[in-house]
Amino acid sequence: MSLAPAVPSADVQLPATRRDIAPLLLVPALMLATLPLVGSWSTWVTLTVAGLAMGMMIFIMASGLTLVFGLMNVINFGHGAFIAVGAFSATLVLLPLRHWLEMDSLPSNLAVLALAIVVAMLVTALLGWAFERLLIQPVYGQHLKQILVTMGGMIVAEQLIHVVWGAATIAVPLPTALRGAFLLGDAAIDKYRLVAVAIGLVVFVAMYLILNRTKIGLLVRAGVEHGEMVEALGYRIRRLFILVFAAGAGLAGLGGVMWGLYKETLTAAMGGEIMVMLFIVIIIGGLGSVGGCFIGALLIALVANYAGFLAPGIALVSSIVLMISVLLWRPAGLYATGRG
Repeated sequence: MSLAPAVPSADVQLPATRRDIAPLLLVPALMLATLPLVGSWSTWVTLTVAGLAMGMMIFIMASGLTLVFGLMNVINFGHGAFIAVGAFSATLVLLPLRHWLEMDSLPSNLAVLALAIVVAMLVTALLGWAFERLLIQPVYGQHLKQILVTMGGMIVAEQLIHVVWGAATIAVPLPTALRGAFLLGDAAIDKYRLVAVAIGLVVFVAMYLILNRTKIGLLVRAGVEHGEMVEALGYRIRRLFILVFAAGAGLAGLGGVMWGLYKETLTAAMGGEIMVMLFIVIIIGGLGSVGGCFIGALLIALVANYAGFLAPGIALVSSIVLMISVLLWRPAGLYATGRG
């Protein structure tokens, strides 16, 4: 009787991995559940579009943080500095080319906005590279030191903003073609918010494809799980992590531009003011999960908008209540690393 191990047939297929779709249903379920509570269709549409736009901007700012925090295991409380520096760097384009923004021409307005975004992302990516080299590299694996060092870095960055751009609040002009709103029946849909939704979707799709469909994304995810093995295969995982950190800073710069135009005013502390919300988003989504971060950002923004209309008294704590509810359901977040 032969004792040779059985060789599986080439026709045998491995069982397909079940896709966890429960978190994907949260956003549409929330939207449908609030429709009868709001009552008015036009009001509900306005609140929903505003919430989606805010959620996209929050996602762009948080996406870089979830890459660094979830994939590189670095607690970067200085991420807010990249948001503020990105917003202020955009003024190097927006203010000198103000006359182009004041033209009622969508191509001209979008060209200036695109140039401002490119400048902001380049500046913040360079700042992120220097930040990682000087502050983060000596404290890898030491979370308490990371918190102290990165908070100190954010304070220094805010003071440098005061030195370069002054301490006064800077007003940034919203492009003329993006002011106002479309009317969808009785519902008013802000033009700029539609642009924010479009940019947010592009960023999400690009990040998802890069992390899941490219060799770089494979190396990043493999380096998180088995860094020594990836190094043994001849890849410089440390250089790859520097690239990830710089990319995360660049995304924060993009988010800073979008957020600054949304608020139409810039302050040096604007990034630090929303850091708590960004950490809540990535905790809800699950560390290292881009999809979870995307869903978490939309939930945070929609809940805040709906609560602000239906129950203003609890709007300020709505994000905390949401985080507690999600963690009671899934303690590791909607999509823990490796799940989605």
